[in-house]
Amino acid sequence: MITPQEIQSVKQRFGIIGNSPLLNQAILVAMQASPTDMTVLITGESGSGKESFSKIIHSLSLRKHGKFIAINCGAIPEGTIDSELFGHEKGSFTGAHEARKGYFEVTDGGSIFLDEIGEMPLGTQARLLRVLENGEFIKVGSSKVQKTNVRVITATNVNLLKAVEKGKFREDLYYRLNTVPIYVPPLRERGEDVVLLFRKFTGDFSEKYKVRPISLDSEAQTALMRYAFPGNIRQLKNIAEQISLLEENREVNAPTLAKYLPADAARLPMALGSGGSDHSEFSERDLLYKVLFDMKKDMNDLKKLVLESYQNGGINSNIMQKHQGLFEDLDSGFSQKEAVESGSSFQVPLVLEAQKNASMNNEDYEEDVIEDIVHEEDDNSLSLEKKEKEMILKALRKHNNKRKYAASDLGISERTLYRKIKQYEIE
Repeated sequence: MITPQEIQSVKQRFGIIGNSPLLNQAILVAMQASPTDMTVLITGESGSGKESFSKIIHSLSLRKHGKFIAINCGAIPEGTIDSELFGHEKGSFTGAHEARKGYFEVTDGGSIFLDEIGEMPLGTQARLLRVLENGEFIKVGSSKVQKTNVRVITATNVNLLKAVEKGKFREDLYYRLNTVPIYVPPLRERGEDVVLLFRKFTGDFSEKYKVRPISLDSEAQTALMRYAFPGNIRQLKNIAEQISLLEENREVNAPTLAKYLPADAARLPMALGSGGSDHSEFSERDLLYKVLFDMKKDMNDLKKLVLESYQNGGINSNIMQKHQGLFEDLDSGFSQKEAVESGSSFQVPLVLEAQKNASMNNEDYEEDVIEDIVHEEDDNSLSLEKKEKEMILKALRKHNNKRKYAASDLGISERTLYRKIKQYEIE
């Protein structure tokens, strides 16, 4: 069993900073997979540090004395990637003046890291599948089958299952690569790790530029953790270098830090400062979180409304005033304001009234009423897209169709709002 001390030792060895549970889990899986020859698929956003995990796997494996080569599949032109990976014979294509060994031949007995595997052409994917299944490959321009004993570690920042659905990635290769999946969390899911990394980077740059280290006050630290960091560690390091070089005041506050954080990038909701979710455009995810939070709040208010109306024999004006937010968007043919002013009330629905009159005690009745309301709310709220559209419409009405202010209120960029309006065909 791998201990926390062993995980910490690996962090120190490979210069990994942070203590978030997701990061520790990723390191634990890498350490567990290292002694085996299983194929590993590392997923995570660009700049999250996926290559470091490939080095951990190789260095802790039985192949650690063999060669390790990291290849970016997206950086090799489609016409030459087969030659790069598997080699070619002399005269096999224009410019092939001599035979060449490919990476799979050169790293025999070692490990090869294929980054951005989702960018690999379909023809090359078929060749790679043969290597994984039989340890065989054929050079470009040759008919001779050659053997290789290479451990393959892959990484991607795209959703390979969606690529499979679109026909851009082979399904059989996906399942062959995904023997051991490792998820590397983005910065926005690592909480206080962001502050630790910033402190490390500014310390390094203070030595490089011979200046005093930068320190953040508490508000600046909170602002840093709330920032989405679409560029992840690369972006954080870039910001740390700018501040270290340009700021005369070495204690940075939130307004000063904000000058270095792009204003059009999404920020995390305060409740989500230490966590995030799926790999997608953050502004959309932020909006969905907002929808879910509002739904949860409305559900709690609805439960209180039902219980209070039952206890008071109906929904009278006092109860309506107390829960005005639940009546704002109702289109029921009468004005809630008029109902409150006239002191009128309306009764619990007849179905619930019949349950009330049945042979059950008050406690059972209250539980059933809540259950019915919850079920009805669930049925009407299953579609996040519907709720998302409703929120956009509500924000547009609130700001008299001024999209700039509506986008700001929703917590998304104006560009994303334009796209959503077009997607949902909002007039």
